[in-house]
Amino acid sequence: MKSISWDNLNKLESYKKLQALKDAVSVAKALSGAAGGKRVAEFSIPMSSGLTYNYAAKQINKQVLTILKSLAKEDQLLEKFAAVYNGEIVNLGENRMVLHHLTRGQLGNDVIVEGVNKRDFYSKQQKAIADFADKVHTGKIVNEKGEKYTTVCQIGIGGSDLGPRAMYLALENWAKANNTFKMEAHFISNVDPDDGATVLTSIDIAKTIFILVSKSGTTLETLTNESFVKNFLTKAGLDPAKHMIAVTSETSPLASSPDYLAAFFMDDFIGGRYSSTSAVGGAILSLAFGSDVFASFLKGAAAEDKLATETDITKNAALMDALIGVYERNVQGYPSTAVLPYSQALSRFPAHLQQLDMESNGKSINRFGKKITYVTGPVIFGEPGTNGQHSFYQLLHQGTNIIPLQFIAFQQNQTGKDVTIQGSTSQTKLCANVAAQIVAFACGKDDENSNKFFAGERPSSIIYGKQVTPESLGALLSHYENKVMFQGFMWNVNSFDQEGVQLGKTLAKTVLSGKMEGALKAYAELLIK
Repeated sequence: MKSISWDNLNKLESYKKLQALKDAVSVAKALSGAAGGKRVAEFSIPMSSGLTYNYAAKQINKQVLTILKSLAKEDQLLEKFAAVYNGEIVNLGENRMVLHHLTRGQLGNDVIVEGVNKRDFYSKQQKAIADFADKVHTGKIVNEKGEKYTTVCQIGIGGSDLGPRAMYLALENWAKANNTFKMEAHFISNVDPDDGATVLTSIDIAKTIFILVSKSGTTLETLTNESFVKNFLTKAGLDPAKHMIAVTSETSPLASSPDYLAAFFMDDFIGGRYSSTSAVGGAILSLAFGSDVFASFLKGAAAEDKLATETDITKNAALMDALIGVYERNVQGYPSTAVLPYSQALSRFPAHLQQLDMESNGKSINRFGKKITYVTGPVIFGEPGTNGQHSFYQLLHQGTNIIPLQFIAFQQNQTGKDVTIQGSTSQTKLCANVAAQIVAFACGKDDENSNKFFAGERPSSIIYGKQVTPESLGALLSHYENKVMFQGFMWNVNSFDQEGVQLGKTLAKTVLSGKMEGALKAYAELLIK
């Protein structure tokens, strides 16, 4: 097998050729007339779980595609992906393997660590969580008064909150409509006590199971919030040990503590932002919706992972999305990307993608610690449509920066409830807005009144499907995880560590110790009374 070369993007011959194609395509012209309809049909890639990725409104033609195909091959992107799922140490910053794909299926070789088959380990945790959730739902595990638990609340921060919260909200209405809704879920993440107090005063804590998520068992914000919750429980005359479970590593102080009803395990090979398909997401999703729903979610992710191994970029949605994103960022110079889900179910999905993308690829050194001379990850932001249309779309349409757009849309809502007004349903109006926005951004509008002139040439893609379901949600999550990974390979950065979050946390501990001086002391004195 050919050895893998981890080269900086600007060293690749394909990338140098791509530089000459900065203004290769007018998307307004490409989408005009009958040829536009043909292009929409042609520039489309089937995904798993009924999803489709369409990039017809991107500033891409066959000449650009040919070079992108060469770039994928020259940079050995599929070989690098294989190195990940076969358990090679690709996280050089922390000298670790990266195994989140194994939480939902086996793509390659068995990965054995200290005699443990890691796929078996993750499957065992999934089964343990399923068994626990079933005992809670059937009343075999009850509170100190013998009452069934009705609510679950996750205590975590970063990847222990953003992904699981986004996934829960995405499936809440679906579960209610399909009679799989088991327990209401809440989340406490911010160390601001108002966050915890707001949640705790809105739920019946006597019937609540709290999930403490901390891989190390030492995360300051999470342990602070745990103490906040335990204090609340104790003052209510409740035994915290009857209301808490832990998701942690086998070596953490939480693993065998009598302070928890149960403990479920993750490991150092899964980063927080990639942990929704591990026990971090599995515990709360299985308790909220049942283990079968979580299993379907994993099935969707696994199917999309498999498609990400496809060598033909015109059949590999995640790889195509990644290649186009690098073209837009590094050749066309676009600084940001807007994620625009036209589905209320995905209201927190852009927030999860902010962490996934910006924490993974917000780097200025390469995998080997050397300074790089090109830009890397874009700023990611977004809101669900049509809310965003009445917020920041003004800048997207007529602002001085061109910002690529990623629409996500579904033909059906989750509740099945709708109303016909002025000849069309709300869902039809929602989908009409998506189609209109894609064309408006791309084609613009000529007008003698400069205030009403739209330049167009705002590129976009869309992922669409029938409905947000556990499987389609898993596929959507996998798509973005793999897209971010492929882009990290091209930028030659380590997408799996996050040293950028550490400095501020360290300085905060210095403030709390009282051993500070200079500007740090001055700012602290402004705020801490």
